[in-house]
Amino acid sequence: MHQPQPYIGKLAVLYEGKDSLLPYEQLAECLSVPLYKSVDAQTPEMFFLAWRDGVLRLIDRELLKKGGLMVEIDPRNGEQRSWPAPKQGALAQAIGRKTQTVVDATTGWGQDSLAIYRMGYTVTCIERSPVMAALLADGFKRLAQLDWVQRLELPVPRLLFGNAIEHFAALKDQPPDCIYLDPMFPPKRKKSALAKKSMVVLRDLLGDDTDREQLFAAAMATAKKRVVVKSPDYADALGGKPDASYQGKLLRYDVYLLSE
Repeated sequence: MHQPQPYIGKLAVLYEGKDSLLPYEQLAECLSVPLYKSVDAQTPEMFFLAWRDGVLRLIDRELLKKGGLMVEIDPRNGEQRSWPAPKQGALAQAIGRKTQTVVDATTGWGQDSLAIYRMGYTVTCIERSPVMAALLADGFKRLAQLDWVQRLELPVPRLLFGNAIEHFAALKDQPPDCIYLDPMFPPKRKKSALAKKSMVVLRDLLGDDTDREQLFAAAMATAKKRVVVKSPDYADALGGKPDASYQGKLLRYDVYLLSE
C-alpha cells in the first residue's frame, strides 16, 4: 500500500495526543503525507485523517472541531436491521435473487457494499484509493466486532487494495456472479446543495473516474452472470442499452446480463 500518491498539500494525518503515536506514523508513511500534532493558519492541507473515539475519520479543515467522516457500518435510514435483510428495492433487484457472490469494484465509502452484505450476499470490495482503503479497513474491523456478526459467525467483506482491472485477472478462475460498479461521474452542475458531504470530499480528494469505460469492459469480461452499473439519473448508460434498469431516487441501476 506504500506508494507515492497525489495527496501532498491536500491531506495529512493529525495526531491529537490521545492514544499511541505509532499507528499515526505508520498511516502517514503509508500514504506519503505529513503527520501533524496541531493545525494552524500556515497548515496547507484541507483534509486530515485521525482516530477519534477509536474510529478512523476523515476531517474537513473547516469542520475541524466536528466529528469527521467515517465508514458507517450501521444500516442507512429505511434499511432493515435484521440479517439477512430482505432483498427488496432497486439495488436488490439489480443484484438479483439468484446471485451469491458480488464484487464491488468501486467501493468508496462502502455503503452499497455493506447494504449488499446485509442482504446475505458474499461481498468482495476493491478500492484503489489508499485513503479510502484505510477508512474501509477500519470500518470492516469495527463490523467484525459487532455482536450480531460474531454471534452468526459471519465473515466480513474481503477488502482488496489496488486497481480493479488488475484484480479482475485473478478472479477469472472463480468469477463472481455479479460485478457492481459505481464510478464517479462528473457532476451535472458545478455545485449542488443536494450533494452529500461524503461525496463532495471524495471528489475533492480523488477527482472523477476517467477510466469508466475500460472498467466496464473488464467487468463484462470477468463477471459470471451480470454487471450492475449505478449511475446518476442524468448520465448516459455506461455500456449502452442495458438488459434491465431499476430506478432509485436521483439514480438508477443498469443491469447487463451475461450468458453462462
